[in-house]
Amino acid sequence: MIASPRHDAEKDAPDNLSLAGDGFDTIMKAREAVEAQCPGVVSCADVLAIAARDVVVLSGGPSFTVELGRRDGLISQAGRVPGKLPGPDFNLKLLASIFGKNNLTLIDMIALSGAHTLGFSHCSRFANRLYSFSRSSPVDPSLDPKYAQQLMHACPQNVDPNIVVGMDPFTPNTFDNVYFKNLVNGRGLFTSDEVLFTNPLSRPVVSNFAANQENFFKAFASAMVRLGRVGVKTGNEGEIRRDCTAFNGS
Repeated sequence: MIASPRHDAEKDAPDNLSLAGDGFDTIMKAREAVEAQCPGVVSCADVLAIAARDVVVLSGGPSFTVELGRRDGLISQAGRVPGKLPGPDFNLKLLASIFGKNNLTLIDMIALSGAHTLGFSHCSRFANRLYSFSRSSPVDPSLDPKYAQQLMHACPQNVDPNIVVGMDPFTPNTFDNVYFKNLVNGRGLFTSDEVLFTNPLSRPVVSNFAANQENFFKAFASAMVRLGRVGVKTGNEGEIRRDCTAFNGS
């Protein structure tokens, strides 16, 4: 969460700049409250991990144990972000590869993709599926036609870049399995969403999660625990920042 006057910190990467500012503010307030009670004990990384779990629970999703004891890193550069997050135009092979590098399985990846049951996206992230998919078909044929029309209405060409739409058009504020039901019906917002159903390797898992919310919740909770172990710094690694926006030595 480092903020850099040179705009080259991790938070300044395009994928992170698209995140809602009040989300960062909420983390900062939570961290300040914890620091006031337990100075120098709880890292910003742990607060962020706990907040991720809590927003899932508060939205109706499953709870899970957050393993604690992380320390904050000492490197924060925007240039280190590309290649570490899945892109909206990724196919199944690319998705599996980027998650596999972090010891996450295909089922983990599909379950974690279900987090798109919450939140919003800027039109620019999927406009190519509406207006320039291919020479023979400007609109991605895997999109449900009625859904494509809804998206075009919300995101006309040259739309204000600040406009966003819900990633789940039906229950965007509830953590549920409607995301997977949407994929079955051609209503995945990103290519990287819809490919989970159109690809025969991942389709059975999507169908299972669409039919059984409990199975999705169990898989998501398990995957989040494993995701929480990726790149963890403990012991003498890193530091526990006094301020999430700056290194202690700054």
